[in-house]
Amino acid sequence: MSLTSKGSRMRSLRAGVAKTEITTTERGVVVHDPLYAKALVLDDGKTKVVLLSLDAVAIGGIGDIGDDFLPKLRNRIQSRLGIPGQNILVHATHTHPPGRLLCEPRKQIDRSFDAVRKALQNLTEVVVGSGIGFEDRIMINRTLRMKNGRGWTVRHAYPCPPDKDVAGVGATDPDIGILRIDRLDGRPLAVVYNYAGHPLLGVPGGKVTANYPGFASGVIEEQLGHGALALFIQGAGGNLTEVLYKDVNRPRDAEPVGVMLGLSTLKTWRTIQTGRAKLAILSETIELPRRTDIPQRIAALHKEQARLIESLRFTSLNFRSFLPLYIKYSLNPEYPSDYSYRYLQGEKIGTSELRALDAENRANLDKYLSNLRAMETLAKIEDDICTLQLHQEQNRASGESTIRAEVQGIRIGDCVLISSPAEVLVEVGLKIKRNSPHLHTFVAAFSNGYVHYGASLEDYEKGGYEVTECMLGSGWQRVYEATTRDILGRLSDPTRKKQLNRKVAPR
Repeated sequence: MSLTSKGSRMRSLRAGVAKTEITTTERGVVVHDPLYAKALVLDDGKTKVVLLSLDAVAIGGIGDIGDDFLPKLRNRIQSRLGIPGQNILVHATHTHPPGRLLCEPRKQIDRSFDAVRKALQNLTEVVVGSGIGFEDRIMINRTLRMKNGRGWTVRHAYPCPPDKDVAGVGATDPDIGILRIDRLDGRPLAVVYNYAGHPLLGVPGGKVTANYPGFASGVIEEQLGHGALALFIQGAGGNLTEVLYKDVNRPRDAEPVGVMLGLSTLKTWRTIQTGRAKLAILSETIELPRRTDIPQRIAALHKEQARLIESLRFTSLNFRSFLPLYIKYSLNPEYPSDYSYRYLQGEKIGTSELRALDAENRANLDKYLSNLRAMETLAKIEDDICTLQLHQEQNRASGESTIRAEVQGIRIGDCVLISSPAEVLVEVGLKIKRNSPHLHTFVAAFSNGYVHYGASLEDYEKGGYEVTECMLGSGWQRVYEATTRDILGRLSDPTRKKQLNRKVAPR
């Protein structure tokens, strides 16, 4: 743990930026746009802070970056550049790969370190300011609220639920947190922007891409000029995704999404006033509880799976007979089997053969449609079971009841970044920002490690993907929120001592 701040005398703040490319060069991989390690170094004469944003899916745990990346990189920066490891925030933009994204592990460390080294060499006096932009057109809460009280997540791994069963959509976070850093002559040096979402769309052809964060940064940098660098910091978007994520009527393309985000960021950036700023940093290591309820959840899914499989019995139609019959009964629900005069003539002479045939056909159609819905639900259940089994094995293999996690708070003037190694759900992030004592609070998820999803307590019984792709017990939220509350409070008042009674035991 460290806490540093300036005293009553304001020192000049200096900053430097640099970037290095970290894209894979693996044979056969087609690259659409390059991936970068982007570094911002801040120095107030007493304390140095590093923000390093990587176009990667996560800092360890999954994807191309190994679990040893963070400690190795921090050790190298500390030993060679003299910046304490606890003063370094390493962030993943969470761009999703079609395959391999990044260069080999050794080069990842070399190039990330090189970006920090160059940024440190390029320090210049700066003024800073922060503000909040707005963009509500590109993201949706992907875990739909169902009429039965459950959650069903919009994913490519399984079908969407029937429209009639959907009650509504959940919260999003349209705020764009913006940190503006200018040289003393007014030329822009860096823009740090924070937005909650999931970079999943990709580009046509499934090529390697930095997704919408890369396109947004490109727009910002091109418009600002002067060698300014845009660093994207992913927010609490664990259950958010692009509105067009499952659109089957156009090619998947993140560029329009990124352009919209970039332009919205610039719109607010122009209004932000800059000035001198204080710098402070706090870092805490906490223990988050691992899940213990996975066997029961798997058992419940197996039970539901068995019920749905049993419901498939007594199916008369196959797809070949179902489709033309379904079309016929949809074209003319009142007289599906023949023209109306056949029905009218039958009614006139007192016969009902066609009506009886319709009743039988409709029953068979309803049965087949019910089977389709069962198949869709079974696809989801099977994926959920496999995912839960994976995390059950990971937790068992660890031999521990908790997961060590780092929470880091960095104050730059009126702006504070508060980190999490989890894919924090939007509801958790909104609560943290709402309760923060600071003017502008940015939640930096996917930072300093990776512990998969961080769902809110009430989501655990709803069954969405985020509480399935999750190794944390529901008590994680109390521990994390207590820590963020303490860090944000102490950053607001540097004279405030650590509250020893804030400790919350994992459960």
